[in-house]
Formats: sequence, C-alpha cells, structure tokens
Amino acid sequence: MTIDEITEFLESLGGVLTLRPQPGDGSPEISWGDRFFYYAPDGKVPSSQPFATVVTKNYPDEPQAGLDRPGAFRVNIAAGRAASHGWIGRDPREPAADPVDPSVPDVVNAHPVYGHLGWLAVVDPGPRTAAVVQDLLRDAHYAARARYERRHAR
Repeated sequence: MTIDEITEFLESLGGVLTLRPQPGDGSPEISWGDRFFYYAPDGKVPSSQPFATVVTKNYPDEPQAGLDRPGAFRVNIAAGRAASHGWIGRDPREPAADPVDPSVPDVVNAHPVYGHLGWLAVVDPGPRTAAVVQDLLRDAHYAARARYERRHAR
C-alpha cells in the first residue's frame, strides 16, 4: 500500500477530512508531509483527535520506527482497545512482556506511544497487512462517524 492508496481508500468512505501539513500553512514543521484523517463531513477540523494518521518520519520521543528510509511511512489507526487486544494479544493498557521492534515492516503492532489507548500501527503496509489495514481503517472510520453523530444529535 502507498500513502496515496490509503488516502484514497479513506476518502472513499465519506465524510473524511484529510489534513496534509506543508510549509506555509502554519503547521509545525515536524508534521510536514504527514497526513491526518478526521471524520468531519462539515469540512471543519474537529477538536477531537484524528481516527488515523500517516507519518513519514521518526518523531522525537518515540522509539525509532525505521522511517528514516526513503519512502518509508507508518499508518496509525485508532482501532480501540478490543481490536488492539485481538492483534497484540493483551490488554493494550498493560505493558508488553517482550517489547516488539516498532520498525519491522508489514506487521500490525501496538502504536509505540499511543498503544495503551488502543492505537495500532503498521510500518510500510504490504501484502501481509494490506487487507487488515483496510479493515481496521474502515472500523476506525465507522467509530469516528458514530462519535460525530452522537455529538451532533443534540
């Protein structure tokens, strides 16, 4: 999967606002080149967190994810604790007995920083994880849409 394929897939689900920080738009330089996906059918950036992101570089204060290679990226998905538990084999709030290498490509892992909140991450999704990533993204979109609808039903 490419970043553009992920973006196209998410935007095809409807109501998705994609932020693409770049020089001159007021966003922090560290975020330039990354993508942030919100459920926002009104086109306004919500005050909530995105339901998925794509990062193209190692961030400070995170374990190195091997994103210093040309073309490397990591897709991060707000999968929720139940889905996360299913993928990592433990409650995401509990520390891993054997920490995993967050730079291994094409493997579903807990997010290196937000895993305890039910976020999953895949570096360079490929043949082993492409379908899974789409399923997780679809579910995260559905959950974000449901939250939006609850907030706006009042």
